[in-house]
Amino acid sequence: MNWISNYVRPKINSLFSRREVPENLWTKCDECGTMLFHRELRDNQRVCTNCGHHMHIAPRERFEALFDGGTFTEVRVPAPVEDPLKFRDQKRYPDRLRAAQKASAEHEAMLVAEGEIHRTPIVAAAQDFGFMAGSMGMYVGNAIIAAAERAVALKRPLVLFSAAGGARMQEGILSLMQMPRTTVAVEMLKEAGLPYIVVLTHPTTGGVTASYAMLGDVQIAEPNALICFAGPRVIEQTIRETLPEGFQRAEYLLDHGMLDRVTPRGQLRDEIATILRMLTGEGPVVHGDLPKPVETTQPDPLPVQDALPPTDATADPNAPKPPAG
Repeated sequence: MNWISNYVRPKINSLFSRREVPENLWTKCDECGTMLFHRELRDNQRVCTNCGHHMHIAPRERFEALFDGGTFTEVRVPAPVEDPLKFRDQKRYPDRLRAAQKASAEHEAMLVAEGEIHRTPIVAAAQDFGFMAGSMGMYVGNAIIAAAERAVALKRPLVLFSAAGGARMQEGILSLMQMPRTTVAVEMLKEAGLPYIVVLTHPTTGGVTASYAMLGDVQIAEPNALICFAGPRVIEQTIRETLPEGFQRAEYLLDHGMLDRVTPRGQLRDEIATILRMLTGEGPVVHGDLPKPVETTQPDPLPVQDALPPTDATADPNAPKPPAG
């Protein structure tokens, strides 16, 4: 009985018992409700394979898909003073920062990096909406200035991906001061003659839209991204009128001249590289290298042999014949 109870029964129970499935294997699309497998969603850059809905993507994951080989070098951003206003609502501001850092695994709401897109060297900056709604604080202002200074030093274009709910409430007027600071940083690029491309993602609102997010030489947006200063609900309550369908969405703004392009996430890499090479006067985009020619080893030449006596078929008929032996 000990053998049956100690070995056979646990073995049978392990075969027929219900296995626990991790909760993060599937993601439900907010637009169509399709359940998407996490690997399939990641390979498609967090775009729904059923309806094309563009979900939130973290800056680090975006850069891995953007740069050649997924390799890039982070640019150091000066750290600002922590909690300069000693702000407290339901939580202390430092506690909110630590919670956001733990949830996003990032230090702050913007990541700056340098690398190459189709062999086109650039400096890129991306906001993380998952970090306190990508709100613009002093660190974000420092990050944009650091990105612009690095681009000027290396003579590279700057590509910025915006995603924010506006200014950071916990930093008050210091957050609003980042609007003129980042505008000056963009002017540094223009004085240096370097392209500045902005990719507006969902959502880009508030003071971010009122400053660096709308100052690009080329304005690109992802499909159906909300781009505005005040949201549609606030506008409807203010003017007490029904807004047009798709108001303040990327396609609506493209039709009314506020954007240059609306490009799906999977095509951004090729399009950004093409635009940058046009603006900088470089050649066409290099999509890949031709394989090197295969080196074939030629056989050694045959050694020169001594002249053989002519055969009967090729002998001169007038030549004297050797005497018979």
